[in-house]
Amino acid sequence: MNAHPYRWSIVGIGALMTCVALGAMFSLAIFLEPLSRDTGWSRAGVSVAMTINFLVMGAGAFGWGALSDRYGTRIVVSIGAVLLGLALVLASRAQSLLQFQLVYGVLVGLAASTFFAPMIALTTAWFDTQRSLAVSLVSAGMGVAPMTISPFARWLITAYDWRTAMFVIGIVAWVLLIPAAMFVRQPPATAAHAPASGPALDGPISSLAEALRSRQFIVLSLVFFLCCAAHSGPIFHMVSYAMSCGIAPMAAVSIYSVEGLAGLGGRLLLGVAGDRYGAKRVLIIGLLVQALAIGSYPFVRELGEFYFMAVIFGTAYGGVMPLYAVLARDYFSQSIMGTVFGAATMLSSLGMSAGPVVGGWIFDSFGGYSWLFFASLGLALGAMAIAFAFPRALQPQLQPA
Repeated sequence: MNAHPYRWSIVGIGALMTCVALGAMFSLAIFLEPLSRDTGWSRAGVSVAMTINFLVMGAGAFGWGALSDRYGTRIVVSIGAVLLGLALVLASRAQSLLQFQLVYGVLVGLAASTFFAPMIALTTAWFDTQRSLAVSLVSAGMGVAPMTISPFARWLITAYDWRTAMFVIGIVAWVLLIPAAMFVRQPPATAAHAPASGPALDGPISSLAEALRSRQFIVLSLVFFLCCAAHSGPIFHMVSYAMSCGIAPMAAVSIYSVEGLAGLGGRLLLGVAGDRYGAKRVLIIGLLVQALAIGSYPFVRELGEFYFMAVIFGTAYGGVMPLYAVLARDYFSQSIMGTVFGAATMLSSLGMSAGPVVGGWIFDSFGGYSWLFFASLGLALGAMAIAFAFPRALQPQLQPA
């Protein structure tokens, strides 16, 4: 199965899907300022849509993950492809803040959740070796998004308006994702049930009830939650923060793009390192670097400083994200991987949901973002501390041909 050529096609399809789906979702950060200016809606009010988005995405990740375990990933991502385009088209027509919050928050969140956890879980099923690298490449779609979807959104907003931009992105989502979903395939049956390459202690857990009560899952979920809670606010409000420091709008978006490029490199770097040195060790180092980067942002003012920090921050938060799936596959059987990783993703989405609205409230209340970065620093350090509690996985063993 390791030599099966189609496994790299799954990686490419997964990377495309995460790029378009999560890029479209996170593009709300690009829409935040022009949308607020055009409609008169507060930044906190618009940011609530993103908070709802993460909450719905979290619940959806668990549900879609369970459905992908039972019915296969293709049907799940096909539904998501149709729903994502519809959600963006409808959100572009919203006439009130409440309508925008509900349409963008609920529908985009529900659609985006069909791609990440199911495709990551499917990728782990296709790979017995090079698993960290493969999962990192699928997740790399999130890193490509700020270099593609975000500048595209900014260009459309500048050339037309935010409504046209969001409508066009919805159409593009249909054009790219619906055909891609047709090429998603399950791995050979023997591969889907093969032992994990790095079983935890007595072997991977195959009972869902036991898995959700296990120390492995509790630690995984807590670290994932705190990590995402730490970086969600800084990521979402980075463009607005840079503009508040006097950076021009397109230059501010370019900072976001540099973060994405660094995140892409971080996924590859930490993915390879995870295969070589172990996912737990690399995760802890990445979480430490993320914390130090977040704590430095209140002292950043110039464009060059923003670029420098974007490289460090993007490498760290982008690089650690795929490692959660690798650790989950070390601990849990592939037969429940979609449900278990979907549950962990649900909790991480709860963490992600806090950053946008809290950051918007901090800006509206204090006229700046310093307190957002200090609070995020505390959360990032908490994630790193808890990561030491991950149980040790046995060394990978060679599987029979």
